[in-house]
Amino acid sequence: MIPFVRELAFEYGRCDQVSPLIRRVIARNPGPFTYTGTGVYIVGQGEVAVIDPGPDLPEHFEALKAALAGERVTHVLVTHHHLDHSPLAHPLAEAFGAKVYGLPAPGDHGEAASPGLEEGADSRFRPDVELSDGDLLSGPGWTLEAVTTPGHTSNHVCFALKEENALFSGDHIMGWSTTVITPPDGDMGDYLASLAKVRARNFETLWPTHGAPVREVGPFVDAYAAHRRAREAQILEALGAGFTTIKAMVPSLYAAVDPRLHPAAAHSVLAHMIQLVREGRVVSDGALDLDAEYRLA
Repeated sequence: MIPFVRELAFEYGRCDQVSPLIRRVIARNPGPFTYTGTGVYIVGQGEVAVIDPGPDLPEHFEALKAALAGERVTHVLVTHHHLDHSPLAHPLAEAFGAKVYGLPAPGDHGEAASPGLEEGADSRFRPDVELSDGDLLSGPGWTLEAVTTPGHTSNHVCFALKEENALFSGDHIMGWSTTVITPPDGDMGDYLASLAKVRARNFETLWPTHGAPVREVGPFVDAYAAHRRAREAQILEALGAGFTTIKAMVPSLYAAVDPRLHPAAAHSVLAHMIQLVREGRVVSDGALDLDAEYRLA
């Protein structure tokens, strides 16, 4: 079982000091994929970085400007291109004379036309500065390292705060829920490799964009990975029992999950199925999609 962390004390629009170097403002955009809303992190004092500015909501924009009053924003960082993370990045950067850092949206892989999956894609997102794995960004008293973590999306980047051995994990790892993997941009093989990459770093704290921080990082990431392996085993078991389509499997595989999330769950099953086909353990009757028929190899 994943030791989920779901308790979070906050007020919308309030700026809370959550660690010596980190402040957080939560946007009022709660939902089945955002939990309480988008948590925007401000790193440093005086000269600061802002991570995942979030949705372009007037009330939220005003709250961020109030939290940043009198300070210089030197970096606006974006973990990935979903609409609950990136739309406010360029307006905020323009308001404070900063640049936007991240990786560009990979183009429309059907996300915008797939209702019920995530919060939608900001397919036009382009940073001013494209990051590579290991790039360092710094200000007075703080240093952030770009840690590329493809899987949830192909352009997902986490940010390690060196001074606190912490990771801003975006949607790669969340304390309140597992992460949706939506092919073709989302990739289960990449996701599992990125989980292992984070696990090897031995961070003391994870700060996801949605929900509370994760303090017991090693056991939590191990449980996250074990959950994916368990889901994979359930899919193989369902195939062995005669289920041949993803749509037939989802209601039983996700019986304990909010039905509103079943369309997204179907895409995570597809991500597993694609990986199983790659590994030669499953075969398909044709295209690797939600409508295909699958069987054990």
